[in-house]
Amino acid sequence: MTAIESDILDLAYPPRLDLGAQLTREQLLHSMHSTMALHKGGPVWLFAYGSLIWRPECTAVERVRGRVHGYHRGLYLWSHEHRGTPELPGLVFGLDRGGSCSGFAYRLPEEKLEASLYALWQREMPVPSYRPHWLNCRLEDGSKVQALGFVLERHLPSYAGNLPDHVLSQVFESASGRYGSTREYVEQTVSALRSHAMPDRNLEARLKRCDSSRDQAIASRP
Repeated sequence: MTAIESDILDLAYPPRLDLGAQLTREQLLHSMHSTMALHKGGPVWLFAYGSLIWRPECTAVERVRGRVHGYHRGLYLWSHEHRGTPELPGLVFGLDRGGSCSGFAYRLPEEKLEASLYALWQREMPVPSYRPHWLNCRLEDGSKVQALGFVLERHLPSYAGNLPDHVLSQVFESASGRYGSTREYVEQTVSALRSHAMPDRNLEARLKRCDSSRDQAIASRP
């Protein structure tokens, strides 16, 4: 067994993490305005790859399928609030480097744009776990747009990375937060992606493996 394999097997749940203080209104606005200053003009698009697909934060004037290259969807971010607690952290999706990711591109309305963006920042950035970034997104008609996405910061303690199945199974069994459990969150995302004919087969396979591990553990109990 290699040192890396040993470290993976030794991973324990729950981890004790300090995710830092929540961002203030002023910090959220600074992040939002700094991000918008990098926008190249024209319509503002948002790339949805997780819960924003099935629970949008703001009204869109247009919604189309899209894909970004250079990033993939992963259940790689610890959550102390939305899908877990500090005592039993949950997991949520983020965009991590490598591969590609299918989802939806939302064109946001020009009226009340700042209010819509601020609501989005409040939802996605309660603590500084993501980096707001303008992604090159190809729409289903072949056209390209610059779309706002929230990508992972690997150097932060909130970054969980690609956890082994035995840890993910424990998260599914234990973690629940303000908006429900991690398991429900993953199941809803899997269902939404499949219903829109863009299934995430890797995610579905992981969920199935974790369910099998849970069933085996239950069956082995005296």
